[in-house]
Amino acid sequence: MRGKLLPLAGLYLVQGLPYGLQSGLLPVLLRAGGLSLTRVGLAKVLYAPWLLKLAWAPLVDAQGLARAWVTRSTAGLGLVCGLLAGLPPPGAGQAGLPAAVAGLLLLLNLGAAMQDVALDALAVQLLEPAELGPGNTVQVVAYKLGAALAGGALLALLPTFSWPQLFLLLAATYWLAAALAWAAPALRRLPQQPPSEQRPHTAHLLRDVLAVPGTVWTAGFVLTYKLGEQGASSLFPLLLLDHGVSAPELGLWNGVGAVVCSIAGSSLGGTLLAKHWKLLPLLRSVLRFRLGGLACQTALVFHLDTLGASMDAGTILRGSALLSLCLQHFLGGLVTTVTFTGMMRCSQLAPRALQATHYSLLATLELLGKLLLGTLAGGLADGLGPHPCFLLLLILSALPVLYLDLAPSTFL
Repeated sequence: MRGKLLPLAGLYLVQGLPYGLQSGLLPVLLRAGGLSLTRVGLAKVLYAPWLLKLAWAPLVDAQGLARAWVTRSTAGLGLVCGLLAGLPPPGAGQAGLPAAVAGLLLLLNLGAAMQDVALDALAVQLLEPAELGPGNTVQVVAYKLGAALAGGALLALLPTFSWPQLFLLLAATYWLAAALAWAAPALRRLPQQPPSEQRPHTAHLLRDVLAVPGTVWTAGFVLTYKLGEQGASSLFPLLLLDHGVSAPELGLWNGVGAVVCSIAGSSLGGTLLAKHWKLLPLLRSVLRFRLGGLACQTALVFHLDTLGASMDAGTILRGSALLSLCLQHFLGGLVTTVTFTGMMRCSQLAPRALQATHYSLLATLELLGKLLLGTLAGGLADGLGPHPCFLLLLILSALPVLYLDLAPSTFL
């Protein structure tokens, strides 16, 4: 199994680099160059290709050569980084984001999203059912590490390395990963798809995808399972900031602490699945723990506004709030790994010529579910107030627990 997981880890790690680059490094460069917060925020439009993965997923299925797609897209990412190395950095005497840089960053996201489709399809084909838990742990953890490296480590290197040097380093990393994808023995042994199955599904694509056992239930679950969690994780740190927790301390706990706890939770999920825990009972238990954690966090939100409540350093309330923050990220990582395992198990039931499209549909819905409440939580809190908003988020977190009772036999 190690021969499979090591190349997957390397490829998922480089897949996280563009997200970290544009969520950590790029906003700092743009703001340092004098751009307004509004214009810095508008740079997130460059993420658009990630929501359009279904547009090219059928092409990956039609060709049936996921390893070739991974290799080409990864090498293409290296080429884009090489071109970016030849352009001036954002903010270097520019009034905004230069059009050439914006175009190449959009192309970088397009290539990363295409690599995501092919790499997920490759993992679906490569991993045996007993390997799905560790495989999805590698997927989640490696991606988060890649994003952290690009968003944090590259930012730390800025005083030492110039813009061209940083992107040449990224280009070399991508080309090395492409060579790994092409040469890794475990990936070379993947069976070729029979020519009779290499057909594009166009006219009845959605019908064929939804006909795969368990797909409709899984689609509903991944669209809703993160609603309460994402809303709380977006809103709770801001409430702590309003009640006196300093920005540097909050950044430490909600940044470094959150990543460490999320990775620990993901690793535990993979370990439990590797020890032959049944997916559905494990998911039910984890969701109940997450619901309990969010109930405690909701109680803290109510207590923050009571007379005499103190968030001073060293107080029990402050420690409980920061502990709650980390606990939710730990449980969130655990839930994510188990859910991704269920998604991949469902996609393995699809015909080989549909697997990339099938998993891309589930992954896109999962992303939409994450973005929905994470984006709207602030508006809900402003409109309803923090207390009703957190009660609503608590109810939303209870719904996936009830929804599990409708799960098909696919996950038994």
